[in-house]
Amino acid sequence: MDLGFLFLHQSWSLMQLRSLLCVSFAFSLLVTTFVVVAVDNNTNYVPSGDILLNCGASGQASSFDGRSWTGDTGTRYAPSLDAGGFDALRLDPSVSTVPYSTARVFTSPFTYRFPLSAGRTFIRLHFYPSDYSNHAASDAFFSVTSGPYTLLQNFSAYLTADALNFAYLIREYSVNVSTGDLNLTFTPSTTHPNSYAFVNGIEIVSIPDLFGSATPLLVDGDDDHIVSTIDPDQALETVYRLNVGGQAIPPIGDSGLFRSWDDDSPYIYGAAFGVSYSNDSNVTITYPTSVPSYIAPPDVYSTARSMGPNAQVNLNYNLTWILPVDAGFYYLVRLHFCEIQYPMVKINQRVFDIYLNNQTATEEADVIGWSGGIGIPVYKDYVVMTMGRGQMDLWVALHPDTRSKPEYYDAILNGLEVFKVQNSNNSLAGLNPGARPQLYVEPRDRRKGSAKHKSEVPVIVGGVIGGFAVLLTGFCLIGMCKCQKKKKMMMEEGKGAVASNGPYDLSPLSLDGNTRSAASAESNLCRYFSIAEIKAATNDFDESLLLGVGGSGKVYRGEIDGGITEVAIKRANPMSEQGVHQFQTEIEMLSKLRHNHLVSLIGFCEENCEMILVYDYMAQGTLRDHLCQTQKPPLPWKQRLEICIGAARGLHHLHTGAKHTIIHRDVKATNILLDDKRVAKVSDFGLAKIVPTAVESHVSTAVKGTFGYFDPEYFRTMQLTEKSDVYSFGVVLFEVLCARPALNPMLSDEKVSLSEWALHCQENGMLDMIVDPYLKDKIAPQSFKKFVETAVKCLAETGRERPSMVDVLRNLALALQLQERVEESDSIDGGISDEIVLFVGPENKDSDDRLIQSSTTTSIGGQSPASLESDRPTPSAAFPNVHDANTAIIVDI
Repeated sequence: MDLGFLFLHQSWSLMQLRSLLCVSFAFSLLVTTFVVVAVDNNTNYVPSGDILLNCGASGQASSFDGRSWTGDTGTRYAPSLDAGGFDALRLDPSVSTVPYSTARVFTSPFTYRFPLSAGRTFIRLHFYPSDYSNHAASDAFFSVTSGPYTLLQNFSAYLTADALNFAYLIREYSVNVSTGDLNLTFTPSTTHPNSYAFVNGIEIVSIPDLFGSATPLLVDGDDDHIVSTIDPDQALETVYRLNVGGQAIPPIGDSGLFRSWDDDSPYIYGAAFGVSYSNDSNVTITYPTSVPSYIAPPDVYSTARSMGPNAQVNLNYNLTWILPVDAGFYYLVRLHFCEIQYPMVKINQRVFDIYLNNQTATEEADVIGWSGGIGIPVYKDYVVMTMGRGQMDLWVALHPDTRSKPEYYDAILNGLEVFKVQNSNNSLAGLNPGARPQLYVEPRDRRKGSAKHKSEVPVIVGGVIGGFAVLLTGFCLIGMCKCQKKKKMMMEEGKGAVASNGPYDLSPLSLDGNTRSAASAESNLCRYFSIAEIKAATNDFDESLLLGVGGSGKVYRGEIDGGITEVAIKRANPMSEQGVHQFQTEIEMLSKLRHNHLVSLIGFCEENCEMILVYDYMAQGTLRDHLCQTQKPPLPWKQRLEICIGAARGLHHLHTGAKHTIIHRDVKATNILLDDKRVAKVSDFGLAKIVPTAVESHVSTAVKGTFGYFDPEYFRTMQLTEKSDVYSFGVVLFEVLCARPALNPMLSDEKVSLSEWALHCQENGMLDMIVDPYLKDKIAPQSFKKFVETAVKCLAETGRERPSMVDVLRNLALALQLQERVEESDSIDGGISDEIVLFVGPENKDSDDRLIQSSTTTSIGGQSPASLESDRPTPSAAFPNVHDANTAIIVDI
């Protein structure tokens, strides 16, 4: 997946700015929103060449930030221009008219020529995937080259933007101009019918050599890192540019190079965000001669993120960022540092280790030692090699150094940049997300030339990114069936979905400033399957391939792509009103959501009255399959914790990762699936609900779910909140601990309900009597205590008393860390100790000490604080890093 767009600015969308700005004071307001910083030796760089080309337009026009763009019609940069300039048929309200309302469309190769002085140059390409005249957005596949460099190859802005829920894309490249001319050639693909190339805007900015003086360390797993250099002729692509601990910085806030700096928080791993802060009022950012002011603006160095004030907590986790990248390339990772608060003025006050992809990059990093004083910026460069093909995660982690015995066990980071380095073929191009070019089939009513596709589409604010056309067509097909009464009900429901704004106002999951509103999202994120393909994949729905049966249909194991890819195929019952509704909900949810701990939707089929969804195949089945009434080997305690943490991450993303809270409403062990590596993924969104607005805390709705997991408060009041999911997850936690189902009617009355029986046993001090016998003497006492306290809190009678999923996640991660510590020391003692680690939840959120131990607790994981200090930490030292690099973004994150 080509991930160059991920560096885009997040917090400065036009929708936000329009509500704050008018033309007369736009510039001043944008500037004054930044932290006021005293700066010495700071002079903005003035580019010798700065070209803003508004493609498809003529004359001069200003973008919302006041920058002036020139239309490419009749310019010297395209003297032989004969390609068409077209208006976007529909402009997303979050998108600036300049340069995105017009595009230059090429049906044959075309080259722009920019006369420039020799030296480094930024190329920024702006893409707004839309229909232009009779050119469908989904038909645009093309390549872009600049001299010997391939910037994009077989690129689909439509697929890329749809996969990430972005309204527009910006790609930034840095190339060296040696001939006096910079050429940009756009070439339509020859392998896709009706393909064309397009571009909305081109920025050309001459820059100083940001990389020539860099001597990055090659981080390859060896202790002796190789010092390398970036060749002046090498091209780079900006993948991430993050203002760590601070707000997003738009181009006009940069130091003359018009770069965008994003908020780093969407990329932080797990629940451990650390502490963000700005410079003390009496600290001046002073650039030394070794750090030119154009390297990063003062606003980057005047904010930071550290681990926090609690040394004991800091020793037990890594402050980590996870950054999805294209595999098969080298990456230049640039870390920006500056101590900006007192009392950090001396060497050996704050010393830490830096890890990249779980390899040690730098030991005993000391910012004051590097820079020479407070308020003085410094940056360090590293090169990381990635292997393979497709997408992978690049990890950046910090951990306090213990060998140097610093005054504070803490770490700090101010800025983070990641640049992709061209490969041996002079290429920076990655893959389109989810591209299967040899088998890709568009839904019939969205193919080029469809009258429906050309017609005006109703604007549905917060509508569904994928599956909308599927639903309309599906309901029509159902209407052709003989059940006339159900046909009428379904058709009315389908019409209602079109006319309303719907409950599914799923805002961008991250990167707010470059997301599309769901109104313009079109259904091409999912792959379309014909019924013939589905039957071939399942051997005509062979019952021997049946994986399970649910209320909305059957699930089969299948094979697609000539047997290469295993999938799970859910066949809905079209004559079931409930099944159709749940089918609709799953399409709307899963086509919008992307997260590594949520089951992924591959595609769909809507043919011959069939409504079928195709998911990733989860080779290890359900969590329940591994707990009770099974011939599978029992799961070790550590693996059970990792599975719970994965599921908690998925639920936390549902509750907080979208504009409106998503409540799953059917959390249970059979809806937590495990892939071949036993990574947990939450599934089955047929009962999910949205809390429509940010000010509402609940949804009043009929009680639905599964007996044994019902939130008693929801059952009484019919008011659904995210704490209902927390309650159900608490039941799952006890299932994991006790290896028995939530309900067992074969037991005596007091034992039928696991939640009631577990609480009874806990209150009477006999919980250890119902723990899975396999786990006897295998659970560290502290880990057991933390896990049980978390589960009990989840089962509180009222939602107000229950923790949020992020608190649950923190505590489960701590339970895992406590278990790992003891396993590493090989000193697990059976039984339950008297040590109690207080729950990290709502009642102690006001404390800076996020993990508080009672006075009777003298150790963590069987080690005293002194022994912790003497141990050399590893890249995966503690929570939230649980040896699972599969966290999203996205989109996630």
